[in-house]
Amino acid sequence: MMSKRLNALYGWLLILPAVSLLAAFTHLPAVMTLLASVHSTPRGTRPPHFVGLDNYRDMMADPIFWQSLWNNLIYALATIPVSVALALTMALLVNRSFPGRSLARLAFFTPTVLPMIAVANIWLFFYTPDYGLLDRLVGFLGMAHHNWLGERGTALWALIAVAIWKESGFFMIFYLAALQQIPATLREAAALEGAGPWTCFRRVTLPLLMPTTLFVLINALINAFRMVDHVVVMTRGGPDNATSLLLFHIFEVGFRFWDSAYAATLTVVLVTILSLVAALKFHFLDSRTHYR
Repeated sequence: MMSKRLNALYGWLLILPAVSLLAAFTHLPAVMTLLASVHSTPRGTRPPHFVGLDNYRDMMADPIFWQSLWNNLIYALATIPVSVALALTMALLVNRSFPGRSLARLAFFTPTVLPMIAVANIWLFFYTPDYGLLDRLVGFLGMAHHNWLGERGTALWALIAVAIWKESGFFMIFYLAALQQIPATLREAAALEGAGPWTCFRRVTLPLLMPTTLFVLINALINAFRMVDHVVVMTRGGPDNATSLLLFHIFEVGFRFWDSAYAATLTVVLVTILSLVAALKFHFLDSRTHYR
C-alpha cells in the first residue's frame, strides 16, 4: 500500500512542472478572462464592478463584431480546406523520387519559415496598385489595374491568398512525415489485388493519414481564428471593416480603445467557438481515424 502511494506521489511530482505551467499560462488566464467579461473595465482609481451579462448584450448589438465574425467564417472556410488539400498534394509530389526533390521540398517549405511581418510586406509589394507584381501581370494580360487591398470585394480574398501560401508548406511537413511512415508493402499488396493509383490512395493512403489530417485540421482552425499580424500590417481591418477578423477586433478593443472587459467578452466567445468546432471535428472524425 505504501509502495503504491509512493509511486503515485512520484508520478505527480514528475508532472508537477508541466501542470503548474499549464495552470499558470492556460487555465488561470482563462478563468480570469471569464471573470473580467462579467465586470466593467477599471478606469483610473475606479475598480471594476460586477455587470453580469451587460458586456455580452453590448456584443450582440455590436455590428463590427458580427462583421468580424462573418469575415472570420469566410476566412476559415476558404483557407482550411484549400491549404490542407494543397499541403497533401505537395506532400504526395515530394514523397516520390525525382531529380531536384530536395529543392522542391525547400521551395514548398520556405514560406513557413518567413516571419509574419516579412510575409505581409512581401505581399504588400505584390498588391500595390499600378506598380505591384500582380497589377503588372494583369496589365500585361490587357486587364484593368485593381486596388486589391483597397476594395471590399477583393481585400479579404487577398488576405486569404497570403494565408494559404504561408500555411500550406507547414502542413505539408506533417503529411510528408506521415507518408514516409506508411509501409510500402501495403501499396504493393493493393496493387497485387488490382487496385489502381486512385483506389490505392483512397482506400489505403488516405485512411492511414487520418490522424495527421485531424491534427492538421485542428491547427488550421486555430490559425484561421488567431490571424492578426497580416491584418495589422496590410489592411488594419479596412476598407470599411471588410478584413476585420475576430482577433483583430479584440486587439482593437483591448489595446486601442482600452476596453479590457469588452475585449475579455470577445475572447470568451472566440475560445468557445474554437472549442465547439474542435469538439465537432473530433466527434465526426474519430470513427474514421486509425492510429495503428
